[in-house]
Amino acid sequence: MSAVFLINGALFATWAVNIPGVRDGLELSQAQIGAALLAFGLGSLTTMPFTGGWTARWGSDRVTAVAAVLTMLALALPFFMPSLLTLALSLALLGALNGCLDVAMNAQGVTVEQRLGRPIISRLHAYFSLGGVVGALLGTALLGRVPMLAHVLVVVALTTLTALLVGRALLPDATGHAAPTPEEQAGSPAATSSALGTATLLLGGLCALGMFAEGANYDWAALYFRDVLGTASTGWVNSGWGYAAFVAAMTLGRWFGDRLRARLGEELIVRGGSLLTAAGLGAVLLARDPLLASLGFAVSGLGLSNVVPVMYGVAGHALAGRGIARVATLGYAGFLLGPPVIGFAADHWGLRAALLLALIGAALVAALGAPTFDLLRRLRRA
Repeated sequence: MSAVFLINGALFATWAVNIPGVRDGLELSQAQIGAALLAFGLGSLTTMPFTGGWTARWGSDRVTAVAAVLTMLALALPFFMPSLLTLALSLALLGALNGCLDVAMNAQGVTVEQRLGRPIISRLHAYFSLGGVVGALLGTALLGRVPMLAHVLVVVALTTLTALLVGRALLPDATGHAAPTPEEQAGSPAATSSALGTATLLLGGLCALGMFAEGANYDWAALYFRDVLGTASTGWVNSGWGYAAFVAAMTLGRWFGDRLRARLGEELIVRGGSLLTAAGLGAVLLARDPLLASLGFAVSGLGLSNVVPVMYGVAGHALAGRGIARVATLGYAGFLLGPPVIGFAADHWGLRAALLLALIGAALVAALGAPTFDLLRRLRRA
């Protein structure tokens, strides 16, 4: 199962480090490439609501296996497109397939977790980040040395072959009773329902802000190095360094995240990590040297690494049922809408000023985390 998360991370990294090349090849503005990124997000949102039903009908193992192969193949499409419209359509298709894969592979992760009898979801997300590291390092090494299309086709071939092999080893879902709703758990439907709804919105909002910052780092780090810091696509330090630093630090943080959560507690991980992210992005925006900016992106990745996974875990324990689905949907919306919002802002105020929005989002998570966790503690005592 870890291999599916690994190749999914490699897919995102391959796309991210080649965004500048795609943009320059089609001579697109910041707002236009932002619109193309929005198409990816909208495509994802068209399939995510239905994937739960598909996994219930055919099993998360089968849906994951099919979606993984189709998603890896679809990565090649944007690099063949001759215009903004066709690029947006290809990204919408890639987003639709990836949205299905995202839901299905996490459902399969729960199945594996149940079979093993111990938590592994955080470690699976670390493999996603590790795939991002591998993809970013490969892309960074090949920038300016190998044609972009050749690089992408090699990645497509390797990830598709991996998806075909791994698909045969996935586990069938266990049958069991549906999880109780939050109201059934709380035992006081009238009074508690309002508090649960507030907690769901607060957690969902925090997830959206956290994933807004995460999406901004993923999709705009390479462009920031190229357009703001003026790094070229060749040489020792190039436009892929910021992205590579971010995903490397995020991978490291997620790998040891369970131990940190046990020692520091959920609230400190979320609020402290968000403050660390804001500090890292602040360093990025103030830096004029690519190496210092890389350090800032690394600090940002380390801070963000466990913010969203911990909030998903908190939602699962405190809200259960439909509550966790709403939190996850709001969080993913922030991840998908963040990059295009940054793009439109960059077109008006410049990319340096636009990334300030991600810093503000991280700071808001730290500020709003206190009342959110306080409400959750009250619900747990109820």
